[in-house]
Amino acid sequence: MAIQPIVMPKWGLAMEEGMLTKWSVAPGQAVAKGQEIADIETSKIANVFESPAEGTIRRLVVPEGETVSVGALLAVIADLSVPDAEVDAFVEKFQSEFTPVERSAGGGPRTRNIQAGDLSLRVLSVGEGDGTPVLLIHGFGSDLTSWLFTQEALADGRAVHAFDLPGHGASTKTVGAGSVAELADATLAVMDALGLGRAHFVGHSLGGAISAHLAANRPDRVASVSLIASAGLGREINIDFIEGFIAENRARKLKTVLQNLVADPSLISAEMVDEVIKYKRLDGSEAALRRIADANFAGGAQSSLLRDALAAAKMPVAVIVGEEDRIIPPTHAEGLPSHIFVTRVAGAGHLPHMEKSAEVNEAIRANIAKGE
Repeated sequence: MAIQPIVMPKWGLAMEEGMLTKWSVAPGQAVAKGQEIADIETSKIANVFESPAEGTIRRLVVPEGETVSVGALLAVIADLSVPDAEVDAFVEKFQSEFTPVERSAGGGPRTRNIQAGDLSLRVLSVGEGDGTPVLLIHGFGSDLTSWLFTQEALADGRAVHAFDLPGHGASTKTVGAGSVAELADATLAVMDALGLGRAHFVGHSLGGAISAHLAANRPDRVASVSLIASAGLGREINIDFIEGFIAENRARKLKTVLQNLVADPSLISAEMVDEVIKYKRLDGSEAALRRIADANFAGGAQSSLLRDALAAAKMPVAVIVGEEDRIIPPTHAEGLPSHIFVTRVAGAGHLPHMEKSAEVNEAIRANIAKGE
């Protein structure tokens, strides 16, 4: 195609629009496929946008600071041999025919609740193919929407499943003692309910400890394990964050707590704060968080230490840390055996898969490839 449109992407199930906060390219500039070309802010968090094609930027259609619908024309790529008049005609035709996404119109993959043993858990599945499936396990106080920059990026030729852990999101608030071992059992029940014999595990924070536990205790179910800002690699944890997350229900003070998650505090939007408050108002949510925190972070330190188990793991293991993580020290990634591939992400905190998704997704894909 001589002229290629670049449109507002759809990141995650709920995204309907995004704000183009900054262009990193200019008209006349050559770009490579996958090159970072803009910053886009959604109701969840800001992220960089990579070019879906290579070529020369001929038009920047949306100015910085403007909010547009998913699918709206942002820019145009075309060879320099294409006349300006032809590029202008393409832009005019696209704009005249484009219909903005209707708010809450739906479409695309939908979440569903499954019965996993005695638990009712919310699941979102995308992708298909013969590749070994991927299972995404979120962290403490989060839910499956934390994978909005990850899930579809891994769904090339395989199914990728994300779910809300017990006590989180739209899943049951029954957590038992809330230990890593019990949450790991719930994860196995999810696999059984989905018919997954084996999967590539990608775990964030507490989800990393769950993944590492399963890699050590049920290696027959684990094809590879990618741990992002993972718990279980050392004792230290920012217990003030954990306590503040559980206890604080005022938006302004909760925002200050949540800003510990990222290197750039401006990434925490008012909408993200509101989502956390709504979740914590659900019956049983705060009690479930308290039980999980008491089981895993008693005395202000992590209870599960899984370094030795990972050292003995036979499947591919990757550890990914944000260099500015203020929740779990990035130094926990030091001193691991040489067969464990460590990626240190500059300019990222405890949410590198959201702050620097392109780099993190590349590291996950490389680890998955080793386990195929």
